[in-house]
Formats: sequence, C-alpha cells, structure tokens
Amino acid sequence: MIRKTIFSLFLLIGIAMLFPAPAFADGIIVPDPPPNPLPGPIPISQLVIRYHHVDVTIKDQIAITHVDQVFYNPNDWTVEGTYLFPIPLGGTVNDFVLWIDGEPVRGEILDANQARETYEQIVRNMQDPALLEYADRMAVKARIFPIPPGEERRIELEYTEVLKAENGLVRYLYPLNTEKFSLSPLDDVRITVNISSSAPIRAAYSPSHQVAIDRDDNHHIRAGYEQTNILPDRDFVLLYSVGEGNGLHILTYRDSNVLNDEDGFFMLFLAPRSDMETVQVSKDVILVLDRSGSMEGEKFQQAQEALKFILSHLNADDRFNVIAFSTGLDVYSSNLRPSKEASEAIRWVERQSAVGSTDINRALLEAASIADSERSTYLIFLTDGLPTEGVIESKDIIENFAVAARKNIKLFAFGVGYDVDTYLLDTLAQEHQGTSTYVLPGDQLNEVLSSFYEKISSPVLTDLNLDIEGLTTYDIYPDPLPDLFMGSQIIVVGRYRDGGRKTIKLSGYINGERQTYSYPNQIFSQDYTHEMDMIPRIWATRKIGYLLNQIRLNGPEQELVDQIVRLSIRYGIVTPYTSYLVTESQPLGDAAQDRIVEEEMAAMNAAPTMPSFGREAVEKAAEQGAMKDAESITSPSVEVANRIRNIGARTFVYSNGVWMDTAFDPDKMTTVKVAFLSDDYFRLSRKYPVLSTAFSLGDGVIAVWDGVAYEIVPSDQVVPSIDIPSVDQPTVPAEKENTIDIASIVPSQEKIEGRDNTAKSIFPCLGGLIPFLFVPLLFIVWVKTK
Repeated sequence: MIRKTIFSLFLLIGIAMLFPAPAFADGIIVPDPPPNPLPGPIPISQLVIRYHHVDVTIKDQIAITHVDQVFYNPNDWTVEGTYLFPIPLGGTVNDFVLWIDGEPVRGEILDANQARETYEQIVRNMQDPALLEYADRMAVKARIFPIPPGEERRIELEYTEVLKAENGLVRYLYPLNTEKFSLSPLDDVRITVNISSSAPIRAAYSPSHQVAIDRDDNHHIRAGYEQTNILPDRDFVLLYSVGEGNGLHILTYRDSNVLNDEDGFFMLFLAPRSDMETVQVSKDVILVLDRSGSMEGEKFQQAQEALKFILSHLNADDRFNVIAFSTGLDVYSSNLRPSKEASEAIRWVERQSAVGSTDINRALLEAASIADSERSTYLIFLTDGLPTEGVIESKDIIENFAVAARKNIKLFAFGVGYDVDTYLLDTLAQEHQGTSTYVLPGDQLNEVLSSFYEKISSPVLTDLNLDIEGLTTYDIYPDPLPDLFMGSQIIVVGRYRDGGRKTIKLSGYINGERQTYSYPNQIFSQDYTHEMDMIPRIWATRKIGYLLNQIRLNGPEQELVDQIVRLSIRYGIVTPYTSYLVTESQPLGDAAQDRIVEEEMAAMNAAPTMPSFGREAVEKAAEQGAMKDAESITSPSVEVANRIRNIGARTFVYSNGVWMDTAFDPDKMTTVKVAFLSDDYFRLSRKYPVLSTAFSLGDGVIAVWDGVAYEIVPSDQVVPSIDIPSVDQPTVPAEKENTIDIASIVPSQEKIEGRDNTAKSIFPCLGGLIPFLFVPLLFIVWVKTK
C-alpha cells in the first residue's frame, strides 16, 4: 500500500510538473471582504472567467495583441473595482487600448515601488500571498464599472509591441495564467496568431503548447491553440524563424541555484537552410500494405486512399514500389519504378482486396530485396494484426529483417487497432531509424498516413550528425537524429557542461554526397537563465520516454528504473509506476527514492510478463512514443493542477497543508522557519524573486533556494529573525525606464468607432520588451454597493 501510495504521487507530480509555473497572470480577482465574512484569510478567487480569447497579428515583427475576456459575478452582492496590469521591471508599453463592455476606460501608471506597496498591502490585509509573484513590477491601473450579482463584464484590451529577432529567430510570448484566480475552469481558451513577413518564414514552433500550424505560403503562417474546460497555467510561447538564414537556432536554460546542478540544458531549433532548398534530394518509397482479412471494410478503404495520396504526391525524381501482403504477396513491380508510373500504380492499388492471413516476415524481406543502396529509402509499413503465417516469432522477424535490410532503409511502422505487436513494430522502427505510429479505433487512417507523408515528402539532408566543438554534451534527444525535410524542423534537446561560444557542425547527405555546415559563435549560457524554463521538462520527458521504451522492449534494469524514478520526482514526468491519484505525507528525499526503486524492481520482477498486443499494450506504446518525441508541454487535469505547482524548473507538492519543494530532502536539510506575513517574510520575497513566487503558493510552503530550505510557518508562531542582506528598493535604469503614453490608454474616437488594429506609431524605446508584461492581470478591489 505504501509503495502504491508513493508511486501514485508520481502520477500527480508527473502530470503537473510538465507545466512550468507562470511568471505572469491575467484575470485576477482581489475581493474586499464580502458581507458577513467568516474569520480567517479571504480567498482571491471570487469571480468566474467565462472565456479568454486572444487574437494576434504580427507583421514584420510588429505584434498587435487583442485580448477578449468575460468575467461573471456569481455572488449575491454587487461589486466594483480596479483593473491592474503588472509590468515587469524594464518593460515598455505603448499604444495600449482598454474597453469595458465597449466603453473606453482611462488609466494611470503605478511605478515599481507603488505597485509593490499595493501588492504587499493586499497580501497583508487578505492574508493571501498569491500576488507576491508580481512584486517589483509597474502596473497600469483603471477603474471598472460595478458588476451586479449574476451579471458579466466583458473586458477587451489591445497593445502593440516590437518583437526582437536574434539571428533570425523571433519569439512571441503571451502570459497565460489564471489557475489561481477563477472559481472554476474556463469554458473556452483560444489563441490565434497570424504572421506575415516580408522575409520568408522558415519554421514555427511552440515549446509551451500543442498548436496547429498552417502555412499559406512562404510569407504567411497561422498558429492556433484552443482548449475547453481548462485552467491555464503557463505562458504561451511561439518561436518562428525568418530570412535567408542558416536554419539553426539555440536556446539554453541554466539554474544551478534552484536545481543544485551545474549543467545546463539546450534546445536546438533546426530548419532547412536557404541553400538546401535549391537542391532536390531524390528518395525511394516502398509501401507495404497489410491486406489480410482483418483489414476488410473501412480500414482497407482508408489505407487505399492513403496509398493513392502518397503515390500522387511523389516528387519528379522519386522512385517507388508497392507490396500488398496477406497469406501470400502481391508486388506491383519486381523493382523500383519512376514516379511517372504513379497513376498506373494507383489503379493497381484500387484493384486490391482484403483476404487471407498475415505473413509479415515475407513482406518485409521482399521490401528489403527491392531497396537500392544508392539513396535514402523510406519503407512505410502498415498492418492491423499479429503475424499468423510463415515466421511468426517477433524476434525472428526482427533478426531476419536486420540481416536483409540495407543501412539506408528507414522504416516507418503504422499499427492499426489494438491487435498489433507493439514489440515488433517499435523495435523495427527503433533499429531502422524510423518511427512507429498507432492508429487507434476511431482515428482516420487515411488522414494519419497522408499527414505523415506530407512531412517527409521532400528531404533536404539525410543521415544527420551533430557535433558541438569544444563542448561536453550528453543525453541528446532524439537519438538518432531524423532526416531534415522541407518546410519542417527538428527540435533537439540535451545537456551540456561549462558553456561559452561554440561552433556547431551539422553534417548529412545530399544525393549521396556528404555535406557539413558550420554554425560558429553559438552561445551556451554559463550563467543563470530563466526565460526558457520549459526546456528541462521537455528534455526530461524525452529521456524518460526513451528509458521506458528500453524497459518495455528489453526488460527492466535497476539503473533504468532508478533514473526514471529520480527524473519523475525532479521534473515531474508520468511513469508507469503510478496508477491512481493519492497524496503522500512525507517528502521524497534520496532515501525515499531508493526505497521506491527497490520496491518497484521487486514488483516488476515478480509480475508476469504482459503481452505486447492488446489495448493496454498499444495505448502504453503510443503514450511512451509521444513522450519520447515530445516537442511541447501538455496541460494537466484540474484535479492535478490543484495539487501540484511548478516554479521555474522546480515542483511543489501540496501535502498536509504545506506546499513542499521536491528538492527538499529531510534527511539532509533542516528548515529555516519564517513566520507568514512577518518582516522577514517580505524581506526574503524582495531579495529573492524565485522565493517570492514560491511564497505566493500559500501560507504553508517549504522552498529550497541556494541550498537553504525556507519553511513558512503560521504568523502567530514565534521564530528567530534571520540574517538577510539588505534589500535596495527596485530601480529602473534611466535608459530602460518604463514609459507609457497615457493618452494612448484612452483610445481616440477613430479607434473607438473603427477598432483600428493597426499600430499608428511604434516608439523606438519599445525594444520588444513587452512580451513579458502584458496579459491583463486583473485586480478587482471589491466594494459592496449600498
């Protein structure tokens, strides 16, 4: 029971720690005491946010963001209040427009000191520390109209910013965090970003959210994110590269104070170089289709449609062949054929029917015999069942294909339904530089296959190798690197030691000739960085996905289980050792982690071997495959979000009224006690912004910073004062002074009537700093209407 309890805590940690703690928020309600309040703290969350819509237009790095929110008052008293937008130190605001229920609203500016005093006073009065994470930031302030009971207020705002481009990589950030400040999940959250650029847009990617990217042409793309019934908990980040650049960008994250780890994390953003696009890389495509009796009906019709799509989208210099297999084989041609014969092959596919058993071994060996060693060969293998004819042992099939297959074959396996051998498909894909995809019941097979082929239809560089000169790197994923295709990108994550300016060399083959590209002066940070704190979680997700695959395919090893357990706690990644949600009352220090590993290894060794087919096996393979290839972070459930929080790259677990830092080890650390709302409490929050954000979790927190565990205890507990270096009042250098054009807060008549979304002017001081500031942070100071 203890083991299950601890393992179940991993599921909570695992789901939630994938999600970084936000630096900013919007839609925050700070109420005055309601009529006849109960004794004790007054919760901030008192309104419901109906929806949150964001429409962004970016033209040549000038971004106009329009935010539309509706707030509902579920209380039985009328309220009115103040709308505050926190601005981080150094931020610059211009061309800001605010409407409430369609009416323009006038505003004023609070400097950093005034804003901090406001936040701290609210914290003291309400005994709720949630606002501490916004300390030291200026704020825009505006009054709102009263909200009667049961009614709504629609608040819209619009602001303009200039986005910075660093070596051709542009970063747009929208702070999206309401999880503390809405009484219930939001019905609808939507972000739409339309980008147009005079220079070609090479690639786009979001490390924070799963977005759909639509490319109208080389100069226009659209990115969309949409969720329902959700409590947003992290910033929305969109990266895109422009210009005739080299196609490589590096992002790093380092935080040794928080993680007690000297090594850094990096993310490489690889897209095709402009000079790669001038050369057409020829490829061979071999389609292997299961036409056994179990494929009969809609599945086979969709498979035929997918094969017809692929054949009709071959490039001019491509070659192909098609193999249909069941009890026997039906091969379109004895050798590879030119793409001009595609129409004849399509008619051949249309004549096929589903009947017979499943001889996978023979089909794969036939495909291997057809392949040519001169150029890259993509073998697309589709099946819905287990081998039932000829060689039926998976290990024998894997060995036979390994002997017969040339090194240039990349195998992409598609398993349809639950009656497929995941061990066979995953091993074949892993050993032959491909991927395995599982098409679950209800999924559209033709859409899955067609979408896949669109991504790989035009390779520009194959058999990639990455070398970073003079830098020690390890745990790089994906491993091996996939081929690079036109219109796509590869996201590479890994760890590094030391740092500095380094030269990255990327090599690969173009039509059989090896090419090497150098990227000098790439900066691997040697100091603390915090802007891309989602990188550690994406890296850890991929590593755990890789380790889980090894255990599933090759059996458990204590070293692998040990790594998974420790990574799960540190970065919060879901592991198969967690099955249901419970709480664990004790911190998970080294001793607890050692015990978990031993217990889990004993349980795994004693458990019977699970089959590699069936619903559970397929769903597990699909889940672990998604982890291994993760490019972004996934949203937690509402239940988990209430129990697990993330601050930067750390995780806090709520247990027995205390938010506990998972870096806290009770066997090695003693806590330094700090009384809630004491002078030391506020001095610490001013001195260390990371602690300020951690303290905002609640009135009971254990947070580790620079090797010290600070424990927030009840305000009436007498504790000794602690030695904290003096804290200077936050200041802003003159050259980075926050400036806001007050006149622009009240929209002109032209804007009020026409809702002009075009920035009339962009001041030189804008400098692209606004990405970190502007989603509305709503503080409504409640007043009972008499």
